[in-house]
Amino acid sequence: MSRKKQYIEEDVVEKAMHVFWIKGYEHTSMQMLEKQMGINKFSIYSSFGSKKGLFIESLKFYRKKVSEITKELETSTAGILAIKQYFYKFLKLSAGNGFGKGCLITNTLNEMDIETDTEIVAQVEGFRNQIRQLFYNKLMLEKYKDSALVENQADYLLISMIGLSSASKICDAAQLENYIENTFKSL
Repeated sequence: MSRKKQYIEEDVVEKAMHVFWIKGYEHTSMQMLEKQMGINKFSIYSSFGSKKGLFIESLKFYRKKVSEITKELETSTAGILAIKQYFYKFLKLSAGNGFGKGCLITNTLNEMDIETDTEIVAQVEGFRNQIRQLFYNKLMLEKYKDSALVENQADYLLISMIGLSSASKICDAAQLENYIENTFKSL
């Protein structure tokens, strides 16, 4: 007879997500996860199969969390202004104590190398492609832009978003606002 779980899976995944978000995949130990999640290794392995399985679930949970602001971007008819608002909303989402935590996806991207697991790469690439497509769609609302320019600007904004994510970990609010405002002056 199997034992009944004494925890809510979504709650422990969210706790794990925060550990991975701050420490990264490689620097997160099972002991850290046990402590933060409030469950033992057996329960982690039983529910998620491995640390990697838990990490992938954490990435999925993060995407769900970010979907609150991406939905606003997706449904907006404001074009470039909607993207700019997305940048500011992202900063609120990534806020930490003093400085931000960055973006879990960008942090993972910075940690990746040629040996990174293909399932993890697929999660990161899927999110990156989704955000780029949203930027592209919003830029296409600007009637004076042709598709070649929009392609280039969507790439520029995606890379700017990655830069903002990294900068949010070390820069103060005034510097980050300056970064966003200057990013959008060139569009």
